[in-house]
Amino acid sequence: MCTPTDYVRPAVRPSCWARPPLSRRAAARPSRHPARAASPRGSGRSSRSTPPGLGVYARNLRTGRTVTYRAAERFPMASVFKTLAVAAVLRDLDRDGEFLARRIHYTQDYVTESGFSPVTEDHVATGMTVGELCDATIRFSDNTAGNLLLKELGGPTAVTRFCRSVGDRVTRLDRWEPELNSAEPWRVTDTTSPRAIGLTYARLVLGDVLEPRDRARLTDWLLRNTTSIDRFRKGLPADWLLADKTGGGQYGSNNDVGITWPPDGPPIVMSVLTTQPEEDAPADNPLVAETAALLAAELG
Repeated sequence: MCTPTDYVRPAVRPSCWARPPLSRRAAARPSRHPARAASPRGSGRSSRSTPPGLGVYARNLRTGRTVTYRAAERFPMASVFKTLAVAAVLRDLDRDGEFLARRIHYTQDYVTESGFSPVTEDHVATGMTVGELCDATIRFSDNTAGNLLLKELGGPTAVTRFCRSVGDRVTRLDRWEPELNSAEPWRVTDTTSPRAIGLTYARLVLGDVLEPRDRARLTDWLLRNTTSIDRFRKGLPADWLLADKTGGGQYGSNNDVGITWPPDGPPIVMSVLTTQPEEDAPADNPLVAETAALLAAELG
């Protein structure tokens, strides 16, 4: 999946959002349970026990060291699908290099129906290019932009087909924004697993699924994501680069998935998916941030 050249750190200045780096603890044998790896006795790193609605997959892509917890179980995907939709557009629709310049028009009613749309709501009169929609979809998690890209692809199931084509047999998208965020515990639709989505992100950012130009474009959008300030970005050391996408929905669903680069080390793929039993449960951003910090200490 990855080659030695994939370990080159992107030439981008890191964000200064995150808190100062946590102290690293001595290397230990990889654990299949972040409850053990992330909360060692006496470490003082976390006062909470591992919640039942937490799923984790993290892997140092050079050493192979891996931390997992419920990594094969299904969780609501929410907006982390948007990276997959953009990647599908880049691979399957922009073959002539001109598709991203195509202008898409939409209505105010469509924006209202789509829900959270901080970018597209300001461009109803002029429309937006496909490239601008890709930027809004990833960097601002704009629902209208995401839905418009899904329309160009032929609907949500196009994302499922894209996943199968890159070796992901788990991730599936069935509905549009905002319905896909209903996140009922019994649903299989609109779900993924921590391992599946983490490895798919790694294939997109570090592998050869996309042409080099498109891979660089996708990675740049992920590096400039604005929605992670209270999740991975808050938990990771300030000098670690982060290319990620967040997502959230009902039942406290709160996700972050991406690739992070330590200053002098290989990339680490991190996937943290969470859900809760109550429909109106609030998102637990500190849980996601703390998990990222502990994974960085374990694998960095």
